Amino acid sequence: MVTTDAQEIARAFVTARRDGASLAVYPGKMPTTMEAAYDIQDAAMMLDGRPAAGWKLGRIAPDWQASMGADRFVGPVFAENIMILGDEAAVMSVFPQGFGAVEAEFMLRLGEVGDLNDRDYGKDSVQAVIDDVRVGVEIAGSPFPDIGRHGPAVTASDFGNHKALLLGPRVPDWRNTDLLDMAVESWIDGERVGASTAGQMLDGPFGAAAFLLRWLREHGRTVRAGTWISSGAITGVHPIKAGQRAEVCFGDRWRMKLRIAD
Repeated sequence: MVTTDAQEIARAFVTARRDGASLAVYPGKMPTTMEAAYDIQDAAMMLDGRPAAGWKLGRIAPDWQASMGADRFVGPVFAENIMILGDEAAVMSVFPQGFGAVEAEFMLRLGEVGDLNDRDYGKDSVQAVIDDVRVGVEIAGSPFPDIGRHGPAVTASDFGNHKALLLGPRVPDWRNTDLLDMAVESWIDGERVGASTAGQMLDGPFGAAAFLLRWLREHGRTVRAGTWISSGAITGVHPIKAGQRAEVCFGDRWRMKLRIAD
């Protein structure tokens, strides 16, 4: 049962997001467990009224994993916030006086998954129900500027600190491509701010998909074909502000460019 406090926190976040406003302080008592965070998230989704067209996953830092009982958290992605990036740089926005960041990620699309209660998807078996893999960028964002400074439960409580999902080119023959070893770099205003591989990201993008399907089953949610998974930051969470430009490179083949509107 969602508490009154959770509903009020959710209402503050939903209103601020709709108005493009900021929240100088957290709008209530900060959650300290993932259960409390998801209660707020559930209340916010009910108030918002839109179904999830996808889900983002974020990594929980090792120091928090024992107390949170998980190594990842989940947040909803709405259809209006998903866009396919072309050759031109995308112009995006972040919350004024809020938090904004760029994350290089692999984006996975689910096909038919069947009854989640009848299957136990693991990192390897989950690949059978994925029908598209793309390079991509998540724009993280929240009206609360300090969302990342109070632990993963606070981050998860505001839609998982999600703003937008940018889909880049498809990865051809992805089942036979070593995604884990692909070099990924992130740049902001011409400065390299991060470099890594998906192999350094817990158990990789397919592990993230398996985590999500287990989480959806545990929370009694249905899964529709076409659902996108933003599988987690590869090079890190890189803060970005109005007027700045970002570029994300996947190997020497794909470059995604974006600008944050003034």
